[in-house]
Amino acid sequence: MGMTTLSRLSGLKRAAMAGASLVTLSLASATFAQTPSAPAQAPTMMAPHAASHVIGIAFTGRLVADLDKSVPFYKALGFTQDPAANPAWRTDEVTEHLYGIKGVQTRMAKMIMNSNVPGKPFAVYLRELKGLPRKNLADHTPWEPGASHFGLIVPDADALWVALKVNGMLRARSWGGELIRFPGGDTTKGGLAYITDPDGLDIEIISERPAAPAENGRPARPALLPGLSHVGLVVLDSDKARAFYETLLGGKLPSTDSPWMKGDFYDSAVGGHGNVLRFYNESFAEAAAVGSHMNFEMVEYQNRKKPVVASKISDIGVAYVGFEVENLDAFLPRAKAAGAKVVSDGIQTMRSGTRVVMVRDPDVGGFVELYEQPKH
Repeated sequence: MGMTTLSRLSGLKRAAMAGASLVTLSLASATFAQTPSAPAQAPTMMAPHAASHVIGIAFTGRLVADLDKSVPFYKALGFTQDPAANPAWRTDEVTEHLYGIKGVQTRMAKMIMNSNVPGKPFAVYLRELKGLPRKNLADHTPWEPGASHFGLIVPDADALWVALKVNGMLRARSWGGELIRFPGGDTTKGGLAYITDPDGLDIEIISERPAAPAENGRPARPALLPGLSHVGLVVLDSDKARAFYETLLGGKLPSTDSPWMKGDFYDSAVGGHGNVLRFYNESFAEAAAVGSHMNFEMVEYQNRKKPVVASKISDIGVAYVGFEVENLDAFLPRAKAAGAKVVSDGIQTMRSGTRVVMVRDPDVGGFVELYEQPKH
């Protein structure tokens, strides 16, 4: 790249100190999500819609090319595989109708990692399909409109980095393929950087660190606790995206101030140059622990706008996010009225009695799975 990694990283502190309160790509989300004493409250629903609303964010899913390669990678990150989810090939009519496809076989692995605030299990579903043409979307940048990621806070990012590299699993996005140290922090360990899974899907690796009090003009900083911290999506039109994820789904912003940011720190972690970006961290209750919150992090790049690459839910490298809702029958027409496009052949009922439908958001066509638990 014309500069050594050391010379690039030596300028990171200077480039980012002006925004010391936003010293990591995900700190804004971690700050809001990890404050149990003052949890965000979802906007009050209007009376006609009171019976249909989002209960919470529940899981994320990824469409992979080869489950036999994906599962070991996620285990190397610290995920465990749920033995109750049979990963054998099978024909699944519910999945076919949910995805709007026919004549396929599928297999799935349910990978579990605790979320980083309540410590409740949060699932990442990995699904492989065969029997239909599948576009491979692995070749994309982290700032591609529609690109997704999730954040993973780990106890020792340096040790994980080395282990992934030794086992030939490290696919780093960052400058020099290295962890990017936190500005104003320890320059010898910790930090963050984007990596990808075997199918090009992004994961933000973040080092655990303790809380710090306010000092020298820097605001107090909450602890970054280990676990899955947030799910993210690159959006094109933040107003359109907010109308869906905030107004319809009920996400809550910690602040209306989402300034444009730029600099080496933001570029280095994702391997970019000259990016101008801002974050909208929509806080949602966690479906498994409604007293705690997880952020859905929408990232808008001012100077990286381009048409969204066409994709189907069955393509390799596609991701989706799942939300539990109350009264799916009433909520789905509201989602459609808000611009959502239905992917499924209507609402489907799983063997467990859970009712589910897949839709696409009206901005970048992000895939969203809405589901309702069976009534007992």
